[in-house]
Amino acid sequence: MRAFLKLRDRGFARYAFAALLLLAPLVSFAQGIPAVTVSTAPGGGQQYSLTLQILMLMTAVTLLPGIVLMMTSFTRIVIVLAILRQALGAGQAPPNQVLIGLSLFLTLFVMGPVIDRINTEAVQPYMAGTMDATTAMQAGAVPLKRFMLDQTRESDIATFVRISGGDGFDKPEDVPLRILVPAFATSELKSAFQIGFLIFIPFVIIDLVVASVLMSMGMMMLSPVLISLPFKLMLFVLVDGWGLIMGTLAASFYT
Repeated sequence: MRAFLKLRDRGFARYAFAALLLLAPLVSFAQGIPAVTVSTAPGGGQQYSLTLQILMLMTAVTLLPGIVLMMTSFTRIVIVLAILRQALGAGQAPPNQVLIGLSLFLTLFVMGPVIDRINTEAVQPYMAGTMDATTAMQAGAVPLKRFMLDQTRESDIATFVRISGGDGFDKPEDVPLRILVPAFATSELKSAFQIGFLIFIPFVIIDLVVASVLMSMGMMMLSPVLISLPFKLMLFVLVDGWGLIMGTLAASFYT
């Protein structure tokens, strides 16, 4: 037993020594990285050290899913597509992965002009060194705020301003993100359910007609959904439903 413990201790010591050898370059590299410092840039702004910039970048990456969900067109698109699948009554066709993929790529299409402006006005100047990080973040938020303001109802903004105890703002651009983001999300939910209601009506009519015909024929034991599903699919395909839905969703952000 003692011999086994000695062998185990020797093996552990070897593994520990090998791990120290592997970590030694990383430790020496970390010693060369400057500490968390904030200095004054030539233009009067603040310039952050590399360590702090990496920390801010990792924080932004963790917040990226929330930004995509609450500050882009993704919410409206994915809700409308989910309501469309429910109206068709085709179960899990198309599956969730397909709906989310369609929503993501349609979101990239809708947000393309905003992304181009952020890249031109904030990312490229920051990468070129002509703009510090704080100024780049402020410049990048301007196109995104403009997009959200165009899609947000004034009543929703007024609601959150009243809840926060504010007195209002002179210009829409003065609305802070802490008020604009929940107001934008609320407006997107309203718009998504309004579009979903209009999509649902034709399919409900088909279900009612099929159910009435089956009841008049005395076939009450037969499920109306089983009969109406082929008619709903045929109607949706004949009117080029996917093209209409995608085009209407994309155009709803530019009207």
